[in-house]
Amino acid sequence: MHWLETTVALKFLRQNMTQTLLILVGIAVGVSVIVFITTLINGLQANIIDRTLGTQSHIRVEPPDERNLIAPLASNTRRLLLEDPRAQRLRSVNNWQAVQQTLDTLPEVTAVSPVISGPAFARRGNVLKSVSLVGIDPQRYQKIIPVQEDIIEGQFRVGAGDAVIGALLARDLGMRTGSKLRIESGDGRTATVTIAGIFELGVRELDLRYIYLDLKQTQSLLDLPGAVTVIDVTVNDLFQADQIAARIGRLTGLKAESWIETNAQLMNALSSQRLSTTMISFFVAMSVAFGIASVLAISVTQRTREIGILRAMGMQRGQMLQVFLVQGAVLGLAGSAAGSAVGYALVWSFNTFGPKLFYIPLMPSLIPTTMLAAMVTGVLAAMVPAWRAARLDPVEAIRYV
Repeated sequence: MHWLETTVALKFLRQNMTQTLLILVGIAVGVSVIVFITTLINGLQANIIDRTLGTQSHIRVEPPDERNLIAPLASNTRRLLLEDPRAQRLRSVNNWQAVQQTLDTLPEVTAVSPVISGPAFARRGNVLKSVSLVGIDPQRYQKIIPVQEDIIEGQFRVGAGDAVIGALLARDLGMRTGSKLRIESGDGRTATVTIAGIFELGVRELDLRYIYLDLKQTQSLLDLPGAVTVIDVTVNDLFQADQIAARIGRLTGLKAESWIETNAQLMNALSSQRLSTTMISFFVAMSVAFGIASVLAISVTQRTREIGILRAMGMQRGQMLQVFLVQGAVLGLAGSAAGSAVGYALVWSFNTFGPKLFYIPLMPSLIPTTMLAAMVTGVLAAMVPAWRAARLDPVEAIRYV
């Protein structure tokens, strides 16, 4: 763009200093709101997802549900059928070693862990508690749920008669590391284990019921030798878990359920949050655009004679059009730069002096993207006033009072 158009645009902005300052403040406030609200919502969503998935896998692969087999009808016959759903017994994943190897080869999958889980009772003296036994391969399971990071007493060690239990269960049973715990799983199957560690996942139901054991001991207690009941999977893209689960289901013929399916209400809440953030950003951008357009419209009205003189001196319509487009771009860029600085300060203040319930990270791409969007908005908002200025007849404009 020629230096003349830029010079004229900046001169017009100086001549309308009051209006220019007001719209710059408006743009700065709008951009700061967009930066802060977007960062806050993203941080809140990341915190919610992290807390939700901190205690569960992204995908659970299980045996398909058992269904009643109904005998086929003979031709030209009818029947009335009253069917009760079939009770789902504790079953093993067929050929789970081969399934595990298949899942390990998928590029979307980051970790695979076989698990056997089932109900039992924990006894200490005359106190009996209903618990859930979770038999794991420690090295694989830690990649799914890092229980080691939630150990509050002892260490995460399973196998050779050692177990790890939840903090609330330990409190109810009056146990600490080194204590002996008797586990009863029915039909006379019992085991006595040593408490090697106590964890606190932050989920009451898990801290009250979970007992981590090694695979072999749990298989023996649940009377499923060599079996696993679930294969836990994590993937590299959380929000593609449902598509990946569908693919796993087709590959293995098993039931693959993603965290998106099991947390449908959470996903609805996250979608609503994203929609509200988009709406806020849109309406703030619209207010900024109308503000820029109004300032430039006033500028065209107040500087009609100057525009006519410039046109009479040989400035082309295209050049005059560019003058006001430059004004819109300058207003958008300057206002967004100030607004981005204020938005960054708000984010820093929230992380430093806020409630500190969670941390909101500022995405590196957010500020330049917001500034670019504000500058484009400024140019688009300047289109109508610029078109009006470019179409002014020089003779009529010079006679304008």
